Amino acid sequence: MPLLQVRDLVTVFDTEDGVVHAVDGVSFEVEAGSTLGIVGESGCGKSVSAMSIMRLVPSPPGRIESGSVLWKGRDLLTVDPRELPEIRGREIAMIFQDPMTSLNPVFTIRKQLG
Repeated sequence: MPLLQVRDLVTVFDTEDGVVHAVDGVSFEVEAGSTLGIVGESGCGKSVSAMSIMRLVPSPPGRIESGSVLWKGRDLLTVDPRELPEIRGREIAMIFQDPMTSLNPVFTIRKQLG
């Protein structure tokens, strides 16, 4: 069983011009011990996909419209919000693009996160 399974993930944002599909049907799997790189042009939905997996999409204006995010077989999109802090940080985490919170290339990841 994959460690992470994302299936048909759809995340939308309400704007003055209508609904924007920031993530439209994304699916992938990550096996334990493997690495997945998500690459693409600016604005293609990489960060919103990651934020959706972590359930960090600001609502409003955004919302996860459909799909599933299975972490160790458990759908993170249906987990009680009160349980999320126990999962975030301990089991799954996100390194944001903000330079003040990103990793320092001078130090190893182990030193920064361990």
